[in-house]
Amino acid sequence: MQRHTSLARFYASAAAATWSDSMRFIDTHTHAWGTDTEELPWQAEVLPPGWDGPYTARDLITDMNSNGVDESVVVTTPLYGRSIRANEYTMRAIETFPNRLWGVGLVDFFQNDPEQVRADLRRVVGHHRMLGVRMHACLEYAEYPTELDRTANWILDDALETVWEEAMALDTSVFIFPKAEQLPMIKEIAEEHPGVQFVIDHMAFPDETTAPDTSPWAAFESVAECENVAVKVSSLPRSAKYEWPYKDLHGYVYALVEWFGSERLMLGSDYPWMDDWASYEDCLSWIEEASFLSARDISYLSHRTFERVHEV
Repeated sequence: MQRHTSLARFYASAAAATWSDSMRFIDTHTHAWGTDTEELPWQAEVLPPGWDGPYTARDLITDMNSNGVDESVVVTTPLYGRSIRANEYTMRAIETFPNRLWGVGLVDFFQNDPEQVRADLRRVVGHHRMLGVRMHACLEYAEYPTELDRTANWILDDALETVWEEAMALDTSVFIFPKAEQLPMIKEIAEEHPGVQFVIDHMAFPDETTAPDTSPWAAFESVAECENVAVKVSSLPRSAKYEWPYKDLHGYVYALVEWFGSERLMLGSDYPWMDDWASYEDCLSWIEEASFLSARDISYLSHRTFERVHEV
């Protein structure tokens, strides 16, 4: 299907139809990593599909410029492991491009000393452009790489109480990447910790086992009752059965708009993890074909929800 317009013109026209403020387009989920060095060595088996080299912050900026993206969030990849050192490249990226990039970090949440967990959290989000920390809930909590586990319940472990308390004290976000079967767990955590902002990555990764109107994915409707939960509408190409504009996933997006309102939804690409499936433009421009989204919806998805959730 032929694209109707450039992303920059599309989002600018959406903004003009909605309000008079200048339009920002923020990609809320990207990745970047440097070369494999002795200082920052890779776990090469964690590289995204089709990659055997770096995708640097400068590469990301080049792609952003080509696609009308003003700012992006670099989500630290487990390519560097889970220790505090894993965030070094992300930190350097946001320092190099302080007006274009934000970051999300990784932390070892299960350590013998809870005070060390608190200290690590403070260190990761100490930079004003680090938005929070991420939990790969749908993976076994082990050394990377690890196996997918749709029902892993380690995010309910009492040991994580330290994390929730410190996240609330720091007024930072916790990003959780689950599968649909784990959505009730997220609701339980969100209800017990209303002072913590939670963000669910990738719409809980719909797949061949899910549908937007049935369990387990439809548990999102119940999660939406928690005002402290937002959702990233991201990584669509990896979940889709069909090519751009991924219409088999539009029902999921429609349901999220109905349940959460666009005010709690954020658009993200997951690029370049998508490089085996789609171009950077494809990862974002599918929204042009989602006719059920109003100009107001698009403005929230493209930047206003990000600004509200992260208070920037």
